[in-house]
Amino acid sequence: MKITIIGAGNMGGAIACGLAKSSAANACEITCSDRSKEALEKVSRANPSIRTVSDNKKAVQDADIVLIAVKPWLTGEVVNEIKAGLDYRRQTVISIVAGVTFAQLTHFLEKEGEEPPVLFRLIPNTAVSVQGSMTFIAAQGASPQQTEAVALMFNALGATLTVDERLMGAGTALASCGIAYAFRYIRAATEGGVELGFYPEQAKDIVLQTLKGAVALLEANGSHPEAEIDRVSTPGGITIRGLNEMEQAGFTSAVIRGLKASCK
Repeated sequence: MKITIIGAGNMGGAIACGLAKSSAANACEITCSDRSKEALEKVSRANPSIRTVSDNKKAVQDADIVLIAVKPWLTGEVVNEIKAGLDYRRQTVISIVAGVTFAQLTHFLEKEGEEPPVLFRLIPNTAVSVQGSMTFIAAQGASPQQTEAVALMFNALGATLTVDERLMGAGTALASCGIAYAFRYIRAATEGGVELGFYPEQAKDIVLQTLKGAVALLEANGSHPEAEIDRVSTPGGITIRGLNEMEQAGFTSAVIRGLKASCK
């Protein structure tokens, strides 16, 4: 299966490198196209077997899957550049461009006398490069088998959830933006650890292992986070004091407000 990725920036390059490391694709069958020589060189350094080119039109000719990973405001221009060379009967088009809807993509891809291609919208996060992404998938005009094939490919890069298009914004906030929110918590907890007396690297390692343990408990027990909190919150103890201080400072409401702001 030949995959062409238009755009070798942070997300496009991460997907290329993640796929190349996985069992879902052969590195030699992945092509990255970008106008930036620097972006292409970064991909080549990560995996020399990935083909890199600067001509979008040539890049899509032999592809089975064309994945568009450009900035939202460049989507129309890029699609207009490549669509004459796309074979809608044979090729699947995937967009990871945040905020660009199926209606917009269909309009961009419109060719007189031709039905639009099978379309997918995906929202991964940057952990795709280490096979740890949470990726949301929405499909238009795809068969169940085609949707399953795309899900299998991105399951090799983490986990996937197939949703209606209306939930793509929420998925972006919760997982794509959400990974940055997780990093911000790690940074805050690390700084707190330093104030408590640990060296920065020690504090970071402690926070990371604590988060790994929290995730492992939830996955192993299938429990609600609050149930696990209750297990470590002794009446009158230090854990509940800390939690109440965080809530008084607006911890939960700040997280929810941040997610809702990202979903606009």
